[in-house]
Amino acid sequence: MSDVVDLDKALLRQLYCRMRLIRRFEETAEELYKRGTVVGLLHLYIGEEAVATGVCLALNEDDYITSTHRGHGHLIAKGGDVKRLLAELCGRVTGYCRGKGGSMHAADLRLGILGANGIVGGGFGIATGAALSAKKRNSGQVTVCFFGDGAANQGIFMEVMNMAALWQLPVVYVCENNHFGEYTRFDEATVASQPIGARAAAFGLPTVQVDGNDVIAVYKAAKEAVDRARAGGGPGFIEARTYRLRGHHMGDVGFGRRYRTKEELADRWRQEPVARFRAWLLENQVFSESELAEIEATVEAEMQEAVDYANGSPVPDLTELTEHVYA
Repeated sequence: MSDVVDLDKALLRQLYCRMRLIRRFEETAEELYKRGTVVGLLHLYIGEEAVATGVCLALNEDDYITSTHRGHGHLIAKGGDVKRLLAELCGRVTGYCRGKGGSMHAADLRLGILGANGIVGGGFGIATGAALSAKKRNSGQVTVCFFGDGAANQGIFMEVMNMAALWQLPVVYVCENNHFGEYTRFDEATVASQPIGARAAAFGLPTVQVDGNDVIAVYKAAKEAVDRARAGGGPGFIEARTYRLRGHHMGDVGFGRRYRTKEELADRWRQEPVARFRAWLLENQVFSESELAEIEATVEAEMQEAVDYANGSPVPDLTELTEHVYA
């Protein structure tokens, strides 16, 4: 990380607070899943916190984002309610989808969060359409489309970039390259000698590759791309190189599929973004140990409140079985 402190202290505090909150939310969700309290599939964002945080804090509240099956971090980073999100994971009526959507469908339209998506690459068309809407309305809004390296091999990826470039839409495509598409390594499914951004560059999109575990680098890259898009400069592309520290989902708990080694995982833990940023804040004397402990205590209190909220909320009544269902 940079050794130059050139960001506002309030922003640096917010960056750390959001990253820490995402990490503790995911750890809490993991624990509750093992207890049987969280229902349905669960894909954890542990290890990728710097990407969602750095990007979303470069956005305005009314800007849009589209998310993925691994989307808790995006919603929290954009300012979503951890109580409602955890309640949704626990199948409670106070959740974002009244407990019927689960982990992969949370949305908050008031915050521009257009929803997580269980379909690989499912956010491409939604994000590009939202950007087209913003341009036609001249609203000044920007859309960010989060997606993984696996989704970059979907055909719609090329289609939307062509349209975004042709119509100069205010959209930023953010590839969270966490090195794995389910149980397949990135370099086994994609030509790793060429950055994913080369595909975007072929359509004329400004592209950048950043260290996705460096929240300051992510924030600066996102701020530049978002400001350019908002000013009418058209779409942009960011590839954030990060690493998924948990399995593909909660059923992927070991190394039986042999797509990575324990040694590789241990090495990656030493590079994880939350502890890395914490150390940087101390080394650069941005915050003292006691100040960081205060932030962490606030996060713990917020998570305990979310757990109490979810546990105290009812499950949907059977009479709701056919309500809020669309085809």
